[in-house]
Amino acid sequence: MTTSDLREFFEERFAEIESYLDLLQTIEEAVRNGTPRIEGSSVAISAPQQKILYSSVYLQLYNLVEATVSRCINEISEAAISHPNSWHVDDLIAELKQEWVRSMARTHTDLTPDNRLQDAVAMCDHLIAHLPVAKLKIDIGGGGNWDDEEIYRISKRVGCELQITAATNASIKRPFRDNLGAMKLVKTRRNNLAHGQISFVECAEGIVVGELRDITNAIGDYLREAISCFSTYIDVCAYVLPDRRPQGAA
Repeated sequence: MTTSDLREFFEERFAEIESYLDLLQTIEEAVRNGTPRIEGSSVAISAPQQKILYSSVYLQLYNLVEATVSRCINEISEAAISHPNSWHVDDLIAELKQEWVRSMARTHTDLTPDNRLQDAVAMCDHLIAHLPVAKLKIDIGGGGNWDDEEIYRISKRVGCELQITAATNASIKRPFRDNLGAMKLVKTRRNNLAHGQISFVECAEGIVVGELRDITNAIGDYLREAISCFSTYIDVCAYVLPDRRPQGAA
């Protein structure tokens, strides 16, 4: 996947959510004219069913956030491994060098003493032979906890400067409900649904499509700018030391 593919992936996923919101808008407008029904059917869409449909937006948005972050980080790994320059470990910036050690030696994993020794020896052999980087799996963690602060954390961990405009940053932090910004609200409600702390009907109490669309747009704008930062980081080979980058890379 190239960085342009990364943007295309995001826009396709985002368009799916927009299409779903259009459906919800149609249902909401139908409610104003009476009980909405599916054409050709006598079965009406009940208020609880409508709320369940609304709650699903939180799940879709959280999935978009997590998938986008995962794709961005995976793309960094792929770039470091598959670049024509065949980067070596001493080419990497300190942050990526640390991730390579973590990946090779599995320092973040519980291992038996023998397995830990085996991984350490394999890493030493790789360094002694001065082989190109062929394995770099960045463990992003953050399962179930992705929001704007976690995205900043992972970008800093890999040495990518996340530059979000003041307007977009203000939009993502503007409180919507429960004094939470868009991304934190989505994370919280998604987790509450996943852990059974609230029902789908309770999750959408008092929600209208306009509010869901505002939340969606705030998250979409933030992720687009984050993708742009990660894409630039990859395109200019900012994951390797400045003097090792291809000529012309800024």
